[in-house]
Amino acid sequence: MTRQNYIFTSESVSEGHPDKVCDRISDAVLDAFLAEEPEARVACETFATSGMVVIGGEVGLSDQDKLRTYMGSIGQIARDCIRDIGYEQEQFHWNTCHVLNFLHEQSAHIAQGVDRDGAGDQGIMFGYACRETPALMPAPLHYAHAILRRLAEVRKSGKEPSLRPDAKSQLSLRYENGVPVEVTSIVLSTQHASEDQKSDDIRAIVEPYIREVLPAEWINDKTEWWVNPTGTFVIGGPDGDAGLTGRKIIVDTYGGAAPHGGGAFSGKDPTKVDRSAAYAARYLAKNIVAAGLADRCTLQLSYAIGVAKPLSIYVDTHGSNDADSEAIERAIGKVMDLTPRGIRTHLGLNRPIYQRTAAYGHFGREPEADGGFSWEKTDLVEALKKAL
Repeated sequence: MTRQNYIFTSESVSEGHPDKVCDRISDAVLDAFLAEEPEARVACETFATSGMVVIGGEVGLSDQDKLRTYMGSIGQIARDCIRDIGYEQEQFHWNTCHVLNFLHEQSAHIAQGVDRDGAGDQGIMFGYACRETPALMPAPLHYAHAILRRLAEVRKSGKEPSLRPDAKSQLSLRYENGVPVEVTSIVLSTQHASEDQKSDDIRAIVEPYIREVLPAEWINDKTEWWVNPTGTFVIGGPDGDAGLTGRKIIVDTYGGAAPHGGGAFSGKDPTKVDRSAAYAARYLAKNIVAAGLADRCTLQLSYAIGVAKPLSIYVDTHGSNDADSEAIERAIGKVMDLTPRGIRTHLGLNRPIYQRTAAYGHFGREPEADGGFSWEKTDLVEALKKAL
C-alpha cells in the first residue's frame, strides 16, 4: 500500500546556477545547428569556472563547409547566453570570459546506427505524471520552479535590482491522504549585490514573490523559512562553484518523485533517446493521466543502440488505474510510433526549441506555438481511450 501521509521535498535551481549556465550554452549550440539543418547531430558538453567556459563534444552537418563556419560562432553563442542570464561580475562577465571550443565531428561508429534509424545509444527512460498540479506534475518541484522563475522575472525587469542570477529553492510539502496540504519548510538561497545585505534583508525582498506563487492555504505559522541561511551570498555563478552540463537531472525531471533513467538531456540532439524518449515517456504518461486512466502514472521505455523499436514498454499506475496496466501498455503501441524517428516526427523535435528547456524543468511547461514543449500536449487522450 502506497503511503498516504508523509512529507516530501524537491529542489530547483535558477538559470544562473553554474550547472544551468552550462546546460543553457549546450542547448544554445544545439539550437544553432538545428536551425541550420534539422538532421544535425549534436552532443555538446560545457564546463564553466571562474572567467572561463570550455565547450566540447561531437557535432555533424551534411555540409562540411557549413560545419567549419559554425565552429567559428560557438564563442559568441556562449557569450550571448551568459549575457542573457545576467552575468556581468568581475570574475565572470559575458564580454571578458575566455571561451574554448573543442567540438569535433561526430564519430562515424555512432553515426552508423543512427543513420539506419536506430537509437543513438542504449538506455532506459522514464516518464511520469500525477494529479497534484494542473500541469500534472509533482507539487514540490512544480512550485520550487515557480519561485525561481518569478524571482528571475523581477530581477531581469529591474524591479529587484539587488538580486543576482545564481539561486536555489527547496520545498517540503506535507501530504494527507496523498494530497499536498501544507508547506513545512521553504529554503531559498539567492545571490545578491551587497555584503551589507543579510538574511533578513533578502527575505524581505523575496518573501512576497514566494507567497505570490504558492497556494496561500499551504503557508501557516508552522512553516519554517530558511532564506540565505549562511548569511551572505555575493560570490555566485561559475566564479563561486564550477558548472557542468547534465548535473541537475533530477531538477530537470520530477524532483525525485519518479525514477530517472540516468541520461542527461541538454546538448543532445533528438536522435539521442536519452532526450527524445524521455520526452515521449512524459508525453504518454501525461496523456494517460489526462485521459482519466490513472491518477498517477510511471512509464518506462528501453532502447539499444542502432535498434529502432523499443525493447520494452512498462506502465505502473500505482494502484490508481481505471484500466489494466498491461492493456495500457498495448494501447501505447497503437497510438504512437516509439522508434526514434517516430518520436521525432510525432513530437516535431528536429527544431531549435531546446535552449528554453535548460532551466526550470523540461516538464510541466505550456506547449508553445513554434513546437516548444510539444511533449506537454494532451492530444492523445481520445486515441488512448479508443485503443482501450
